[in-house]
Amino acid sequence: MSLSAASAAAVASGAACSRPNATRPAAGLRFCGLRREALGLRSVRSSPQAVAARRSVAAAATAGNGAAGSGGFDYDLVIIGAGVGGHGAALHAVEKGLKTAIIEGDVVGGTCVNRGCVPSKALLAVSGRMRELQDEHHMKSLGLQVSSAGYDRQAVADHANNLASRIRSNLTNSMKALGVDILTGIGTIVGKQKVRYGPDNEITARNIIIATGSVPFVPKGIEIDGKTVFTSDHALKLESVPDWIAIVGSGYIGLEFSDVYTALGSEVTFVEALDQLMPGFDPEIGKLAQRILINPRKIDYHTGVFASKITPAKDGKPVLIELIDAKTKEHKETLEVDAALIATGRAPFTNGLGLENINVVTQRGFIPVDERMQVMDADGNVVPNLYCIGDANGKLMLAHAASAQGISVVEQISGRDNILNHLSIPAACFTQPEISMVGLTEPQARDKADKEGFEISVVKTSFKANTKALAENEGDGLAKMIYRPDTGEILGVHILGLHAADLIHEASNAIALGTRVQDIKFAVHAHPTLSEVLDELFKAAKVNAAGVSHSVTEPVAA
Repeated sequence: MSLSAASAAAVASGAACSRPNATRPAAGLRFCGLRREALGLRSVRSSPQAVAARRSVAAAATAGNGAAGSGGFDYDLVIIGAGVGGHGAALHAVEKGLKTAIIEGDVVGGTCVNRGCVPSKALLAVSGRMRELQDEHHMKSLGLQVSSAGYDRQAVADHANNLASRIRSNLTNSMKALGVDILTGIGTIVGKQKVRYGPDNEITARNIIIATGSVPFVPKGIEIDGKTVFTSDHALKLESVPDWIAIVGSGYIGLEFSDVYTALGSEVTFVEALDQLMPGFDPEIGKLAQRILINPRKIDYHTGVFASKITPAKDGKPVLIELIDAKTKEHKETLEVDAALIATGRAPFTNGLGLENINVVTQRGFIPVDERMQVMDADGNVVPNLYCIGDANGKLMLAHAASAQGISVVEQISGRDNILNHLSIPAACFTQPEISMVGLTEPQARDKADKEGFEISVVKTSFKANTKALAENEGDGLAKMIYRPDTGEILGVHILGLHAADLIHEASNAIALGTRVQDIKFAVHAHPTLSEVLDELFKAAKVNAAGVSHSVTEPVAA
């Protein structure tokens, strides 16, 4: 799926930023990411009996090295859903010697590859080049002369479709080459460790992972025709470039598509229910993004309003959008536009899974799980040998988060307990320039600090001070870091600027590994590179004497 759903996912998942008093993790417990205090987890201690049981299960599962299912089961692991999350879990399972099958009722690759992050990046690559070629001042400053830029709409659409086909083929071939059985049909859980796919095929599995993903969320009152009123699924086909398009929702999906449409010549109107655009971003980054990505372009916006009714264009009439005040619900105005893109987030695709057969009740469509992605039943108990990853559990609706969750689950069923730290997972919005982030926003960090009684500090660096950015005349941009001056713990990093999506990983890896500011500031960065933006950010941080320094190789005590 596209990273654009992250802001909606944060609301849907109800993730908390608070944490209990830090305690040491149980022996043998591996955190994939920063230690407990960043996780906001309650006690996750494992009893010796539980650890022994997991090791026993792992030994049985890997005894045949994937040649046959163990313990009388057809498979060691069956995964329902062959998106990025299911694919990542399947490959890691094979590496662990588990006999693995993956069930897919649509096409391999799921939302991300077929209707999300992959084709959208193809369109954004085109729009980025178009925007650069159209910027006469930018071209002249580099000494370049370019005649008027144009594009072939169908060729652009074909580029996105061909990329999706290529990646889908790569995913399919990688699983086949490793011996993963790809089973075609709708997967349904019919009982404990039993799955039906297709009309009447039933298999058993020692462990089952649900990885069914999500679909676009369409609010009530909006009529989708796929031509003039559509979701991101339809928009990625680029069947038309309307003169004037309304985008309902200004999160990642909406912002990325505004980048595409304005570069290709459309005028855009945002309709946002909250009082500010881009509500999921750090507020300071959001304000800068509005100055760079919204104000100079053919974009206007309405905030604090709902689109209560949207009627597709027909019989020569335009698309009609009725706006009501988000608080009073009073009618504000009616917009007439050529098209409307509904970018109001995504909803879990969990219907028809047979959850009622195992006493599992969804919460707003999401499958409840614990910190190990183990499915919880209606009584709050763990359902043995059943896991759910990705958009279907609502913890963090990002394709790479789904893959990381899948790998974490495979580690667990292979006998190595693993808890994924979601605060170490980066996100990015692929506008031009890009936006990326990891960890807490400044308001979230301040709220956490107030509740838990510590201070935070904020440092910032500008792309205008970076030689590589200036060489490309791309000095617009900012990086900021929120951290604890008493310990050097990195709480969050946010970047807007050239290649921000690539730069964020040094910060996310630092959070994942528990690396402190006072250690990472000694890392060496090649000159001149954009990575020096983060180098300057780390060097600008001031850590109190009491927080000095762990060696780079010394783990941070929990």
